[in-house]
Amino acid sequence: MNFKLIGALGLAVVLAACSSDKNTGATTGAGASAQETGAAPGSEADLVANVGDRVFFELNQNSLSDDAKATLDKQAAWLARYPQVSVQIAGNCDDRGTEEYNIALGQRRANAARDYLVAKGVSPSRLSTISYGKDRPTADGDDEQSWSQNRNAITSVK
Repeated sequence: MNFKLIGALGLAVVLAACSSDKNTGATTGAGASAQETGAAPGSEADLVANVGDRVFFELNQNSLSDDAKATLDKQAAWLARYPQVSVQIAGNCDDRGTEEYNIALGQRRANAARDYLVAKGVSPSRLSTISYGKDRPTADGDDEQSWSQNRNAITSVK
């Protein structure tokens, strides 16, 4: 009889152990804060991921295309949402042309992007420009695809 009672208690203990809460999602400890990691609002990563940080230009051009304006519209809205953020716009060129020509063209591209953002209401005091000419290519290569990637103005959070 004692064996039946001990057996019943043992079975109850085993069943209780097996019926523990299967939801092991931690509410405290190391796993408690497991969330999707996204870019911090107002950060460089946020700008890149949610808005787009660059606009592209045609060969030897510094005029903004409709696509470039659409990206800059998003940047202007993003900058309105984060008034504490200042940005730098870097104008870049492909590796054709002289150093002097590309520095001047890169500056015109950066200025075109800045002027558009200012026209959209962004304070000029939050924007700075620089030209890297052909010194900071985005893509390596001597083909049209690489050159087109390197003809840009890149906005970055300062």
